[in-house]
Amino acid sequence: MRQMVIPPQHFFIAAARFVLLIALSLFGILATYVLFTIMQRRIRALRSPLRSLPGPKTTHWLRGNFADVAEPDSTRLQEEWVNTYGHVMKFYSAFLTPKLLAVDPVAISYVLQNSDSFRKTEFLKFSLGALMGNGLLFVEGPQHKKQVCSYIPVRATLMILNLQRKVMNPAFGPVQVRKFTSLFMEKSIELREIWADLISKSSRKDGRLRLDAYTWLNKVTLDIIGLAGFNYTFDSLHSGDETKNPMYTAFRSIVMANARNLVFIIQFAFPLFRSIPTARSRTLDRAFGEMRHIGSQLIEERKAAVLAERSASGSSVVEKQDVQGHDLLSLLVKSNIAADIPESMRMSDSEILSQVPTFLLAGHETSSTAVAWTLFALSCHSVVQGRLRAELRTCPTDSPTMEQLNSLPYLEGVVRESLRLYAPVSFTQRVANHDVVIPLQKPFTDKNGVLQNTVRLAKGDFVVIPIRLLNQSTELWGEDANEFRPERWESLPETVQGIPSVYGHLSTFIAGPYGCIGYRFSVAEIKALIFTLVRAFEFELALSPDDIVRRSGIVGRPTVASNPTAGPQMPLIIRPANMD
Repeated sequence: MRQMVIPPQHFFIAAARFVLLIALSLFGILATYVLFTIMQRRIRALRSPLRSLPGPKTTHWLRGNFADVAEPDSTRLQEEWVNTYGHVMKFYSAFLTPKLLAVDPVAISYVLQNSDSFRKTEFLKFSLGALMGNGLLFVEGPQHKKQVCSYIPVRATLMILNLQRKVMNPAFGPVQVRKFTSLFMEKSIELREIWADLISKSSRKDGRLRLDAYTWLNKVTLDIIGLAGFNYTFDSLHSGDETKNPMYTAFRSIVMANARNLVFIIQFAFPLFRSIPTARSRTLDRAFGEMRHIGSQLIEERKAAVLAERSASGSSVVEKQDVQGHDLLSLLVKSNIAADIPESMRMSDSEILSQVPTFLLAGHETSSTAVAWTLFALSCHSVVQGRLRAELRTCPTDSPTMEQLNSLPYLEGVVRESLRLYAPVSFTQRVANHDVVIPLQKPFTDKNGVLQNTVRLAKGDFVVIPIRLLNQSTELWGEDANEFRPERWESLPETVQGIPSVYGHLSTFIAGPYGCIGYRFSVAEIKALIFTLVRAFEFELALSPDDIVRRSGIVGRPTVASNPTAGPQMPLIIRPANMD
């Protein structure tokens, strides 16, 4: 019997058909998945109680109400909506997802305080969690309860409280911030001397110097958080080539990887695609790998130092009362190896490592941005700048203590007013874990003309925490709410008393179980920088105020509207302040 021979061309045709069939099948599966995901979200939106709320009509089939303005930069647009539709309303985000927007202190306080009912959104976890790691900012539920544990229960629903916050609180409490103030002043003075040296070398005959304040402020706050958080020296103020510092290189790679392009949007919208490697994911993997390597070395050094310290004192056992130190990492390590802390309440080395990018980003970007916007405001208001400088010069020293900084009332007013008007983060969001009813301070009228005293949410509905809108509400702060007026802090209206806050009736640091743990650290750092720089220099804008706009990434950074591709910057003209 003769064996049948298949011609080669037939084999290739059959193989091509097979590959095409597999490709079509995969495409069909993916198309079905995408369609199912979109339909699932649309059905949830159509069933949401938010449908009965007033609000603008959608302007784009995909981007909802944000056809022309990116949602992170939409504070002014949202302000217009509130003026039109009232203090309780809805708008549509990507994929026509409805979101509750309530400029109502009682409603926002309820959402922030009830963390069991409202969790952080998947977008926040996907976009910032990838950048900051699984640290304190993004851990929730049982893991968060483990990580922020106290030694005394405060709620029956929590079997254990937050260990991370218990361990970290001393590093950001009044006692430790008082110690950090000398570091804040030291680095602020270093920056002052660098600027003074640049002025002396300037070719301008009028004694002025144009510089990008934002870049310099990024450098000094990075140096501060490196030393205060991890006793790590970036020395970015003096280093001409930061790329020689591996931690700095890894950190900047993480920051620059925050670009939200089409691939990012697709991976956020459709989680199945997140396992596909991208340039962003590869960059983050390399950066976190380098950061983990350096962080692991730092942890081992701290462990050795702690045990050596106890050995020198005649004991090899570390206990809770020994949990003290000069930087965050030392506190975490000491707590982790303390013999009288239960094993179930300890953090693993990987959990300790996850705090490194969290606090580098949270403690560095927000402070530098806040100071940059404060200098912007002072440059626009020369009278305020002059009055502040006069008060600062009443201080008898170049390096005041925390108590001396806090005794300067106009400095306090300027810092609070800047944090109110230029909060680094415009808003955050929460999503309902279950059907819930939110109480209101003031009733509203729904689309059906019915007066409502509460807002109903279904499981999965989104709530916007409108930080800047609360900080700038004319109903709460008065008709001049959008003006930079530090004098307002001498006599605040009663209407601001109910704003959920950890500092000065400001929503800037939010409140509740996930309120900013480092707000004291940040405020003291901002005061130290403003004290030193405004005492020494006079500031004016290098451009028209209208040319400086806000662009939101991790925070709302200043950007030049006429040159957006240059990235974040704050061009200022400085000169030595008159000593009269």
